[in-house]
Amino acid sequence: MVVLVGVVTGVLLGWRAPALGAKVKPLADIFVTVIKVFICPIVFCTVALGIASMGDLKRVGRVGIKALVWFELMTTIALVLGLVVSRTLKPGSGMHVDASKLDTSKLDKVIHGATGGARNTLDTALDVLAGIFSGHYMLQTLGVALVLGFVLAGMGRRAAPFVSVFERLAGWMFFGIGAVMLYAPVAAFAAMAFTISTQGVAAIGSLLLVMVAFYATALAFVLLVLGLVTHLLGFSILRVLRFIGDELLLILGTSSSESALPSLMRKLEEVGVQPGVVRLVVPTGYSFNLDGTCIYLTMATSFIAQALDISLSLPNELEILGVLLLTSKGAAGVTGSGFVTLAATLSSVGTIPVAGVTLLLGIDRFMSEARALTNVCGNTVATLVIGRWERAIDMEKAGRVLGRQSRQ
Repeated sequence: MVVLVGVVTGVLLGWRAPALGAKVKPLADIFVTVIKVFICPIVFCTVALGIASMGDLKRVGRVGIKALVWFELMTTIALVLGLVVSRTLKPGSGMHVDASKLDTSKLDKVIHGATGGARNTLDTALDVLAGIFSGHYMLQTLGVALVLGFVLAGMGRRAAPFVSVFERLAGWMFFGIGAVMLYAPVAAFAAMAFTISTQGVAAIGSLLLVMVAFYATALAFVLLVLGLVTHLLGFSILRVLRFIGDELLLILGTSSSESALPSLMRKLEEVGVQPGVVRLVVPTGYSFNLDGTCIYLTMATSFIAQALDISLSLPNELEILGVLLLTSKGAAGVTGSGFVTLAATLSSVGTIPVAGVTLLLGIDRFMSEARALTNVCGNTVATLVIGRWERAIDMEKAGRVLGRQSRQ
C-alpha cells in the first residue's frame, strides 16, 4: 500500500511540477542499482542451494527439464498471441513512415547504454567482477550456479560445510534486501515522477493504440492463459495476483522485475512450494520464461512493419517467430532487455530496418512496466505448476492462501 502511495504521488508530481519531477530520478536509480548488486549473488546462492537440497541428481534433472518445457510452451503461446493481436488490430497501419528519415541518434545511445558497447580486453577483464555485482551477468551466473549445485548434490554429506556457508550468505543477502525494500516507496515515487515529467501525456498519446493493444494483450494472457492454468491447478488467478500484489506494485513503480525477485521467492516458499523447486525454477524463469517480453517482441515487430509499409508474408512471420524463440531467452539481466532484443532480432532477420525501433523509443518506458509485470506473473504460475507437477507443494496450505477450488 505504501508503494502505491509512492507511485500515485510520483505521477502527480511529474504532472503538476515536471521540472522538479525530472530532478528526482537519482532517488530511483539508487534503489535499482543497489537491488542489482544483490541479484546475481542471490541467484547464485539460491540456485546452488536449491539443487543441493534436492540431493537426488535425477530429480534435479527432472525438475529442470519440466521447467524448460513449460517455459518454452508459455513463451511460444505469448509470441503467437502477440503476433495474432497485432495482425488483427494493425496499430501501425496508416502511419507511412519513411525509415530513411528516422533519427537513430537516440537509438544508438540506448543500445550502447544497455549493452555496454565495445570494450578492449583489459577493460572487460577489470569490469567482470563489477558486472556480476550490477546484474549484467545473470545468465553466466545461473550457469555457474547450476554446475556448482550439481557438484554439491553429487558430494552428498561431504557437501554439508559448503552448503552451510552458502545458506549463511543467502541469509545475509535476503536480510540486506529486506532493508533495501524499506526504501521502495521512495524509489517508486521518484521513478514515476521522472517518467511522467519527461515523457508526458503527449508521448503516451502519440502511440496510444499500440500501447493499449499491448497492455490489453498482456492482461488477456495473464487472466485467460495463466488463469486457465491456475484454475486447472485448483487456484484462482485473482488470488494469485493479490498474493503477489506488493511485488507487482514495486515493479510498476521501478519498471524492474529484478526488484521483486527475492520477496517473490520467499513468498512462494511460504505458500507451500518446496524451497528446492522455488530456488531452481524462479531464477531460471527470469532468463528463460519472459512471457511479457515475448508478447512485446512480436507486437512491436509487426507494428514497425506496418508503420513502414512493409508487408510480411507467412514465411517472413515464421522466420521472425523462430528467431524470437532464441533471442527472447537469456536477456533478463540486461537493462532495457526487451528493447535491445527487439533491435537484435530485426538485425538478424533483415526484413525490417533496425531504425524502425525508434518509433517505440518514446513509450518504451511505459511498455517495459507491462513486460516486467507479465514476466513475474508467468514465473509465479510456472513455479506453482512445477511444484504441483513434482508433488513438491503443500496443496492444502497453498489452497488456503490462493483460493483452491473444490476440484481435487
